[in-house]
Amino acid sequence: MAAPEHTDFSKQPPPQGMEPYDVAFSDDLGALSGEQQEKLNNFKIETRLQNEKYLRNHPEVECMLSGFLGEVLKKRPDSVRNFAAEHFTNPDLPEDVKKQLEEKNVKMRQNRVLQKF
Repeated sequence: MAAPEHTDFSKQPPPQGMEPYDVAFSDDLGALSGEQQEKLNNFKIETRLQNEKYLRNHPEVECMLSGFLGEVLKKRPDSVRNFAAEHFTNPDLPEDVKKQLEEKNVKMRQNRVLQKF
């Protein structure tokens, strides 16, 4: 029995940083058509762009997540779920994030000054 015929679309690489997809065989009932895969890729790219724009407009998200992750790695709690609940309900969190943002902005300004030399 001959191997199924490859579609033209299977030769195209997935978008940068995304998992490869397999539409290699035309008789694969679970595979997307070329048009469906193109729409999915465009949707993924558009979603990534929207997410990037949102995160650039909200730098506090990065501060909150990096602060949380740093604390998890330092303290290595047995229950990350309970630790997260305590961390994100801490009444001092808004002030801590504000301080982190200010420190980050100071460092960015310092870097700009150093880049001029």
